Amino acid sequence: MSEKRPVVVYGVSGYTGRLVCEYLREYNIPFIAAGRDAAKVKAVVEKIPGIETADYEVVAVEHSVEALTKLFRGAKVVSNMVGPFIKYGNEVVEACLNAGCHYSDTTGEQDWVLKCQETWGDKFAARNLLLAPNIAQMYTTGEIAANLCLEHPGLDTLDILVFWKGLPTYASTQTIFTILKANWYYLEQNKFVEWDVTARADVVVPGQHETAIAVPWGGTAHPVWFRNDPRVSNCRVLGGVLARAVMEGVVQTTQMVKEKIKPLPPDQQEKALADIAATIQAAMPPRENPRINTSIDSVYASGPLGRAHCVIHGNCNYKQTGMLQAYAAFSLLQTPPKKVGFASGCQAFGHRELLGQLRSFGLVMNPILTIHN
Repeated sequence: MSEKRPVVVYGVSGYTGRLVCEYLREYNIPFIAAGRDAAKVKAVVEKIPGIETADYEVVAVEHSVEALTKLFRGAKVVSNMVGPFIKYGNEVVEACLNAGCHYSDTTGEQDWVLKCQETWGDKFAARNLLLAPNIAQMYTTGEIAANLCLEHPGLDTLDILVFWKGLPTYASTQTIFTILKANWYYLEQNKFVEWDVTARADVVVPGQHETAIAVPWGGTAHPVWFRNDPRVSNCRVLGGVLARAVMEGVVQTTQMVKEKIKPLPPDQQEKALADIAATIQAAMPPRENPRINTSIDSVYASGPLGRAHCVIHGNCNYKQTGMLQAYAAFSLLQTPPKKVGFASGCQAFGHRELLGQLRSFGLVMNPILTIHN
């Protein structure tokens, strides 16, 4: 079974999991679609466009290290869609390590990314395996833009802005409220500095006259990826959705969390946040429409005597995520990553290679890059 299907997508019944499967089909990669409920996974997979031409198998699996290790053994790559990752990711990473599989996920949780680095980074590197959390549009596409700026020496400060049009999925909503329990960090002179959970800014969005509300969005993984990059000393990230009313609600919620939930014991915090999340987004969003669901990744890079600005306009941020996950598997099945152990998408596969893939599927425009030095 696993010898014929080298990729396991775990958590297919969610919105993003089905998109990963859709793009694995585009890359002609055999895969196992796994989840706790086989009937639910099967119902989801059968609705994927063109799935009748894919080589796949549906498997039910218990969420435990032992069961997942058994499923992963013989495969080469695991794409994990089961979040919040700080809550459910440990078993999957341990199982990948046991089975000798490369690991990727779509997390937006900075605390999970840090835990991956600190707990398993060296262990994966020792076995020449990739541990790549956080391969997703909201992080990888902005990282691509940052690396395009950094191709020009003398720039050490990254000011990153990420926006998209649409609504978070159920899983994304759960993650958003999970990260409200954690501490968030930006990078200042190579050290982590904690964000205020209520931080917000009115920002100018490239390509439009109207300003938008942006928040730290959990700090994102960019400060983690660039913390040990000798080119970068400072990195701050803001982002959100291009719907002002939604972002006003986010700001109000974070203020309430700071005042009423943060003082509670950790177990009570988790329950209170889960209860709020359950009331906000319980239904599956519709399939993305490229005429409606657009994305913007903007990076200002600066140094003592230089400036660069890169903007990547795209569409369908969840499709971008599905494609990036599928390409990661496609690449790993053919050649070792550029970096083993804990690594970002750009560090593992190359920022220009990832950009080329996004462009080949019509998901982003050619970047707009302006240099002043």
